[in-house]
Amino acid sequence: MLVVPAETRVRYAEFLTQKGVAQIYGEKCQKWLRYYLDFCEKYRYETATSRGLDAFLVKLTVKKQNDAARKEAQRAVQLYLDYLITNRSDNRHSKRPEKRDSVSAVGKKTIDRIGGGDRNANVKIAPTPPSITGKDQGSSWKAEFAGLENAIRMRHYSDNTLKSYRKYIRDFQTYTKSLHPDQLSAEHVKAYLTHLAVNKKVSASTQNLAFNSLLFFFRHVLNREFGTIDGVVRAKKRPYIPVVLSRAEIDKIFKMIDERYLLIVKLLYGCGLRLFECLSLRVHCLNLEEGILTVHDGKGKKDRSVPLPNSLQEDLRRQLDMVHDQHKKDIAKGYDGVFLFDAYEWKAKNSARQFIWQWLFPAHKLTTVKETGEVKRFHVHETHVQRAIRRAVDTACLTKRVTSHTFRHSFASHLLQANYDIRTIQELLGHSDVRTTMIYTHTVKRKTKKEAKSPLDF
Repeated sequence: MLVVPAETRVRYAEFLTQKGVAQIYGEKCQKWLRYYLDFCEKYRYETATSRGLDAFLVKLTVKKQNDAARKEAQRAVQLYLDYLITNRSDNRHSKRPEKRDSVSAVGKKTIDRIGGGDRNANVKIAPTPPSITGKDQGSSWKAEFAGLENAIRMRHYSDNTLKSYRKYIRDFQTYTKSLHPDQLSAEHVKAYLTHLAVNKKVSASTQNLAFNSLLFFFRHVLNREFGTIDGVVRAKKRPYIPVVLSRAEIDKIFKMIDERYLLIVKLLYGCGLRLFECLSLRVHCLNLEEGILTVHDGKGKKDRSVPLPNSLQEDLRRQLDMVHDQHKKDIAKGYDGVFLFDAYEWKAKNSARQFIWQWLFPAHKLTTVKETGEVKRFHVHETHVQRAIRRAVDTACLTKRVTSHTFRHSFASHLLQANYDIRTIQELLGHSDVRTTMIYTHTVKRKTKKEAKSPLDF
């Protein structure tokens, strides 16, 4: 274990006293500081950047430290980073050789950075880009992408979020010709967003996603703020009215779709589920006696309960019997269970082989984990269901553009058409804001006494 220099311990303790930190917590801060510096020395992270802190917190999660311990460690290290910023002129606490370079900062000023510590100074991006030379281009962003993944994992964002953010940041890297991250400015961001709207003609939602990706990248990986982004050409946002199917059209799809995916599609419509929510269902999510389906870790990591259609009771019981039979065969063959979420797989190693944790819609083939050689079962892949829906729509000769999400739109619209309360529909869909649910008021005509008529019909 690394020994923290006495001078660093004393100065850090004085800083904690100035911040009003109690003595008993100050001792814990010293403990976590030692662990943090030892981690950075072992895994070659800069001690003076939040990138090292992000990686340290991920390591604590892997080591099964509880939430209280991780929060305690995060506060202790963040206080240490604040101490470094306050005492930036003194770099004797750093274990790495001093490296001095110049970084463009706000306006035309130039600041010196020692050991990378200045990234925690929350410096805004330069309003004008520095001159780009051949030496500035072609930089490797490998460390930045590693920091991006650490930051997203630490916040428990979904894999789809990581995939989307990485995609647009990679595109931004290509657009800037791999300019060194320290040379990136607000002008580069503005030029890139304008390029998306003018040259690539992307939709407003795509441009907003790119903007959010870059905002997260600068704020949580590069530890800098955008400041104000003015003069960006924005893609025009058009009013969006979702496609809704009639009940007759839905019944046509039910008749034409592959029998293997019929129950999935019925749940999409009958419960208003997103596709990933439906495929992520496990055996314990069903409460057939009460007629309740519990959705765990939906969009935004939120849970909700929805009523199960009575007409699907027998189909779900047969599906459970099929899953149970397949599970017994897999156990007999010595397979390693199913994939579990986050660190639960390590906390409860036997859970992966228990029946209640099996997928309600298991994949047809087993998956071999490359790193460990374990043989596990995943759920049905989304592309299989999407492909089956497209084939059924083509066979039924429907004139609407239908995706798996169309069934969720139809679920909400049909409830609204039946004069269900908008707040009830909001809860069933799992929307945080009722304004998101209000879009369905434009999809169907509500049959009320005050229904508007055309003057032509007077």
